[in-house]
Amino acid sequence: MTIPSQRAVDYILSNQEQYLADLKELVRIPSVSFDGFDPRHVDHAAVAVASLLKLRGFENVDVLRLPGAHPYAYGDWLHAPGAPTLLLYAHHDVQPPGRPELWTSPAFEPTQRSGRLYGRGTADNKAAITVYTSAVAAHLKIAGDLPVNVKVIIEGEEEIGSRSLERFTKKHRRKLSADAIVIHDTGIYDTGSPSITTSLRGLAAMDVTVRTAEKPAHSGVWGGPLPDPVQALSKMIASLTGPDGRMTIPGIYDRVRVPSKAEQASLDSLRCDEKTFRAQSGLLPKSRLLGNGKHLFGKIWYEPALSVNAIQASSRKEWANIINDSAWCHLGIRTVPNMSPADTAKRLKAHLLANAPWGVKVEFSSENLNPAWRTDADNPLFCAAARSLEKGYGRKPVLMGCGGSIGFVEPFAKALGGVPVILIGLGDPYANHHGENESMHLGDYFKAVASMAHFLREAADPGLWPGKRP
Repeated sequence: MTIPSQRAVDYILSNQEQYLADLKELVRIPSVSFDGFDPRHVDHAAVAVASLLKLRGFENVDVLRLPGAHPYAYGDWLHAPGAPTLLLYAHHDVQPPGRPELWTSPAFEPTQRSGRLYGRGTADNKAAITVYTSAVAAHLKIAGDLPVNVKVIIEGEEEIGSRSLERFTKKHRRKLSADAIVIHDTGIYDTGSPSITTSLRGLAAMDVTVRTAEKPAHSGVWGGPLPDPVQALSKMIASLTGPDGRMTIPGIYDRVRVPSKAEQASLDSLRCDEKTFRAQSGLLPKSRLLGNGKHLFGKIWYEPALSVNAIQASSRKEWANIINDSAWCHLGIRTVPNMSPADTAKRLKAHLLANAPWGVKVEFSSENLNPAWRTDADNPLFCAAARSLEKGYGRKPVLMGCGGSIGFVEPFAKALGGVPVILIGLGDPYANHHGENESMHLGDYFKAVASMAHFLREAADPGLWPGKRP
């Protein structure tokens, strides 16, 4: 039965607490996919997602497993003959909780505060799961059917680089086949500002270990002649950037293109004052922004950037008066379209080796390479997504880049025949993805659900799919 999508939205709004409870149940599961954390929690999350899919009307629900991989949850609804099929993607795994003392409320106890829901996975990415289930459930409750065919795949390894997704896609290609892919796993430009992402940065990251001795040595007995691996690693890291934060690695900017006229026009249309940027990022008052006056979001979306994500030698708790035998860090470069992650990693390693002092031994491991991605927003499906977001949020969406990486997007789309991919933002700049006190703005959350309900109707327009309807 065909119904106006606003009827489904009205149903969503009248059942907010029920759909919010779905999200809270998922957030309570500590589904950290990183090595060293209990994988049973990730398995529990996949099972819980599958149960939610069944509860909200999906069919053929299953937990799909591969040897050596965290599980996926799958469900579909395929009773719209001749209509297009949308593949809805999200992930149920999360980042480690971080430092518990910095959380205002426990990481895995969802807590409402000042119009936001706090907890690990609220914004990244469990809210996306319930955006899908709530929008689909509302249509099924009101109309008994959907205007399009829908498949949903919820991954369990996105936070560790989707390392099994290629293998998974090859095995289940027919099950995942669709006319378009929808991914809710990027951010929005500002609170209340709907956004469609048209570019992603890639990633070339790795562990770097510096070794100088077979064992730690007493800093009083041996200090002076022995090289300090922490100082050596610090010198190597410091050599990677200049005073303005620009990388000094030879050739690293050779493939970076300037923004197109359309991209530059979009940047110029966005308000981005330094005060707001500082508040959103949490930058301390005396910390200086880098970039020599360039548009701040232009640097995030269209230029590469280096980050040192972790560093360790001994520990804060167990420090002693020693010269450490080794020092370790994990660092990476966010790449932009046209940059090869493999070439970027090669240049990064070469520079670190060239700047390693005192004959220290340097080891590289745990390399993570993800390609950047860019799409053209001329596809009519993007216009349908934009109309849906405008209806859900009450304002036109922003077309934006994303400084983060979703490395599977390009190979995933290619594996499924090069179908269009729509990346829709969810968390605002205050969501603190990957940090302590991660949160989701509840007003935006329900606007996202409403937008998804509208999109299910907009995407059914036969004009978007020439030859699809009989």
